[in-house]
Amino acid sequence: MTGQTVLAVDDQQTNLRLLDAVLSPRGYDVLTATSGQEALDLLRSSPVDVVLLDVQMPGMDGCEVCRRIRQDPRTEFLPVVMITAGGGAQRLEGLEAGADDFITKPFDQSELLARVRSLARIKGYHDTVRRQAAELAAWNRELEERVTAQVEEIERMGRLRRFLSPQLADVVVNDEGLLASHRREIVVVFCDFRGFTSFAEASEPEEVMHVLGEFHLALGARIEDHGGTLERFTGDGVMVFFNDPVPVPDAAGAAIAMSLAVREDVRRLATGWARRGHDLSLGIGVAQGFATLGRIGYPGRSDYAAIGSVTNLAARLCSDAGPWQVLVTDRVLAQVEEKVAADVVGDVQPKGFSRPVRVHDVLPGTIGR
Repeated sequence: MTGQTVLAVDDQQTNLRLLDAVLSPRGYDVLTATSGQEALDLLRSSPVDVVLLDVQMPGMDGCEVCRRIRQDPRTEFLPVVMITAGGGAQRLEGLEAGADDFITKPFDQSELLARVRSLARIKGYHDTVRRQAAELAAWNRELEERVTAQVEEIERMGRLRRFLSPQLADVVVNDEGLLASHRREIVVVFCDFRGFTSFAEASEPEEVMHVLGEFHLALGARIEDHGGTLERFTGDGVMVFFNDPVPVPDAAGAAIAMSLAVREDVRRLATGWARRGHDLSLGIGVAQGFATLGRIGYPGRSDYAAIGSVTNLAARLCSDAGPWQVLVTDRVLAQVEEKVAADVVGDVQPKGFSRPVRVHDVLPGTIGR
């Protein structure tokens, strides 16, 4: 059984019954129309695979019906077989109207079935191609939407990375819930310039911004290299912490390694600054302890911050550090003492702390990661 539909159009009921008697037993669904207008109405409402169209009909003849079929985008490729008792002139007119094939009255049943079968097969191929084209178009649209979404995601990540550390940008994109308030042990690094206040007072704003730009560029590369999270810039000062929001297996080692690398980078920059008359050096403080971390701010503007005494201690050590010193607490040094050399500075009483803290100055050298 073919299940394909044939529309037979003839003003004579006898001819329509004959066509139905030939086609229906072979598995074709036969629709009939006794006028050209009825045929066009049926084509607008019912799916058809082949049209058998009598040429000579009152009112709208078969050639005009064929022309209208070809003018409609929905049926322009529909196979049309014209049934005619006329000669070459009618066939020529039918070809010009867009007919695909002809059957001569009185028709041979075998020939009729062969022509219908052939054109129905071609219609099936065309429907398959059209369906596949529609599916391909849908896939292309879906692919374009996915690519657009991915490009937007990449652009969003790029914008986030200009304002957030890479770790925070990844967290914001993948799971903002990880930024909820929580408690964790971290290692905090504070660093800022010695001599910056007098430099800023005596220099043009453009020169100050240029020096800060060079410093931040060097620092930013080291932060990313060692897996730190940049919390904030404070003028010439910078706060970085390790082990949040992404865990760092050796947070103290990473913090010291970054601090020593930054110190050497800024030493090289300071040589050029000195030639321009700027006497600048760097001081660094490193402390380890528990802090509460999470998002702070208000709707429309928020930061990710670490709150706790460990941040204050690192800031105090940075403030106490002399030019090019990296001051660390006992707790930090205990994690890396096999990797670095350090001189004991002594027990100091940081402002705001009730007990003294033993402080060490990390000497130049290397540290394993």
